[in-house]
Amino acid sequence: MAAWKQIVFALVILVAAAAAWVRFFPGAHEVLARWGIEWADAATSAQTTGAVDPARQASGRDSTRRPANVVALPASTATINDRLQAIGTGRANASVTVNPYSSGRLVQFLVASGTHVDKGQVIATLDSDTEVIAEDRAKVGLQDAQDKLDRVKSLRASNAATPVAVADAEVALANAKLSLRDAELALQRRSIVAPIAGTVGILPISAGNYVTSQSAIATLDDRSSILVDFLVPERFAAAVKVGAQLSATPIANPSQVYTGTVSAIDNHIDEVSRTLLVKATIANPADSLRAGMSFQISMKFPGDSYPAVSPLAILWGSDGAYVWAVADGKAKRVPVRIIQRNTETVLIDAPIVSGDLVVTEGTQSVSEGGEVRIAGEEQRAAEAGNP
Repeated sequence: MAAWKQIVFALVILVAAAAAWVRFFPGAHEVLARWGIEWADAATSAQTTGAVDPARQASGRDSTRRPANVVALPASTATINDRLQAIGTGRANASVTVNPYSSGRLVQFLVASGTHVDKGQVIATLDSDTEVIAEDRAKVGLQDAQDKLDRVKSLRASNAATPVAVADAEVALANAKLSLRDAELALQRRSIVAPIAGTVGILPISAGNYVTSQSAIATLDDRSSILVDFLVPERFAAAVKVGAQLSATPIANPSQVYTGTVSAIDNHIDEVSRTLLVKATIANPADSLRAGMSFQISMKFPGDSYPAVSPLAILWGSDGAYVWAVADGKAKRVPVRIIQRNTETVLIDAPIVSGDLVVTEGTQSVSEGGEVRIAGEEQRAAEAGNP
């Protein structure tokens, strides 16, 4: 077959298919009307009835077209579910690495790993023979200085000593007292005490080792409460406040949910990640939480209110999402911006208020400004008129 014959045959088939679509597809007239093709509606109706209504021919529209049957539901108002979820890392309320003040041989530990200690409790001791001798020497020196002062005062009473000699003896006594205090402090620091109340971790060394001021003797964790550090996206920065409530779920034990509060907020947003560092405090009276645990943090914020419609009402066109609103028995195409999708409703940003009817079924038969008949409306009106 020649090429021109194939082209003519294809055009005939396309014209026949288009005519069949216009003739038999229910919503063809509305689609063509939106495209600006009004003659197809008039031509199809004229072929069906065998006559053309002059008024209809002049206006180019079918004034006798029946209203489209649709199902419409009233719009409502809902509050956006603004929820923050983040992953945070827990740490002890206070954590201290204990180091000795000076070098020496570690004589003994007075606590074991896992023991709870109070602030100021001795946890280990160093060898202290030198410090004991220094303390005894300081005591002897103090006694000698006191005796000298007493003798000088006696001589002064008989004018055998000058006031300068009395003053020198008093200074010597004061220095002796300071030397004794220095010796007592050095001996006291041979005992390593807990700087905070907490739980002793695994001891890194054993008794008998030589330690310096840089050696870690033990670690203490105050787990009376757990601090959780987490990052908040920039858009929540203004909403998070100190004292705000939150829930924390351990990743390793999702069945347990703990309640905490925001205890500190950083003063700047990280320029790289665009996040804000926030610290939360979680009470741990049962000592069931440990430092280093990961938590899923959840916070709820009161969001803005938006119109809510059925998900079936949302349609899409070349310019975005839209719905068909019904006012005075006629349909109106309303562009919308979707804010949030929920299970039963969709929150939208549009000039729609609560109570406005929105088409949910039969949208394929609706056109701009076309009349619609809402299913069940006549029955509801009759029931309202005959209570």
